[in-house]
Amino acid sequence: MARAKAEYRCTDCGWTTTKWAGQCPSCQAWGTVEEAAPAAESVRAVEALAPLRSAQPIDQVRADDARARSTGLSELDRVLGGGIVPGAVILLAGEPGVGKSTLLLHVAARAARSATDSGAGPVLYLTGEESEAQVRIRADRIGALSPNLLLASLTDVAAALGHIEQARPSMVIVDSVQTFASAEVSGVPGSVTQVRNTAGAFIEVAKTQGVPIVLVGHVTKDGSIAGPRVLEHLVDVVCQFEGERHSRLRMLRALKNRYGATDEVGCFDLTDAGVVELPDPSGLFLEGADVTVPGTCTTITLEGRRPMPLQIQSLLAETTFSSPRRTTSGLSQSRTLMTLAVLQARLKLPLGSFDIYVSTVGGAATSEPGVDLAIATSVAGAALDKTFRPNFIALGEVGLTGQLRSIVGLDRRLSEAARLGFTDAIVPEHAARTKAPAGIRIHPVDSIAQALRVGLAMEA
Repeated sequence: MARAKAEYRCTDCGWTTTKWAGQCPSCQAWGTVEEAAPAAESVRAVEALAPLRSAQPIDQVRADDARARSTGLSELDRVLGGGIVPGAVILLAGEPGVGKSTLLLHVAARAARSATDSGAGPVLYLTGEESEAQVRIRADRIGALSPNLLLASLTDVAAALGHIEQARPSMVIVDSVQTFASAEVSGVPGSVTQVRNTAGAFIEVAKTQGVPIVLVGHVTKDGSIAGPRVLEHLVDVVCQFEGERHSRLRMLRALKNRYGATDEVGCFDLTDAGVVELPDPSGLFLEGADVTVPGTCTTITLEGRRPMPLQIQSLLAETTFSSPRRTTSGLSQSRTLMTLAVLQARLKLPLGSFDIYVSTVGGAATSEPGVDLAIATSVAGAALDKTFRPNFIALGEVGLTGQLRSIVGLDRRLSEAARLGFTDAIVPEHAARTKAPAGIRIHPVDSIAQALRVGLAMEA
């Protein structure tokens, strides 16, 4: 009988090989390739089993069982597609310290109060990262206490399933999936095998009992969620909670959603009292919009289908170095450099002897091309010491020839600008046929030079 060949597997990405290696060639991680049990060479036939219940005609299936229920947070409902569907498994990912646990504690408390009023089961919060006392202190601080919210601190998957069986909850929150492990599976908590096994156990409970489960997953250094990529394929919804560490703004995006769209964005404000919804985040994105100074320009960006204001500020400082600095914050570095090149080549602006700093206000971040014109106007205003006209906004993509291109969602951007009190909008000439909402006047231009003449009141 031939001896089974040894097999080695990377504990981070699951790559397999027949020879040991110090570095995984797939994920480039060091010291993660370990010996695993060899795969069976023969494949046994799977025996058919009698189904527990017969298949139903599709027109007799109750659609109400998959109706979304509100979480009590309108911004979260917006991203999820109306709320949480019974039996859904949601993966909430984000960097450590971004506020995932605080957000879910708010959700758990509101769901627990709603369950008390409706007579549903309690909400079960399973934490593997903190003690019960630590979670209680946070709940006191943010006002998330409810007698119908059950809390357990543990890391064993079997014990967690036992809590679910005993409590019969209406919602389960697992914080986080990397800290749970099973004694029946090899590997340390957070490894590929353990995370896959843990997620599979919770998914089975969610589907068989119809209880929604929210899994918290950290983002690793390379940007992947909870280590193995396979976890994102197992769950129903993948949400990303993101924000700058030194900014109050937090944004929630759906990267995958079986129950709704993936182009919605929820805005939150991280305060001492917890995570607060921001139905209108313009206060964070616009700082002193009514005070015009050189180097400032306002635009409207699209995050998914949601229009949001964005103020761009630029600063030019003379440099004695042969290679001047080009620093951006919240904007695409490549698009900003391209826009600066257009200003130098097409408008002959002397930018080569200046360090240039371009930033957004309020920690907002965007990479869409619709803000090109605002970047160009902001930098040109700083270079020429001219202020952008009050109550004006700039919308448009800048081409390498200096011509302006049309952008998507122009009608939604103009409507949002009118709601915020702006009276004039500089738009590409191709958008001249767009019907402007009441209270705002559009100025169609065909080039960046013409746009600067209108916005900065420059002479031809």
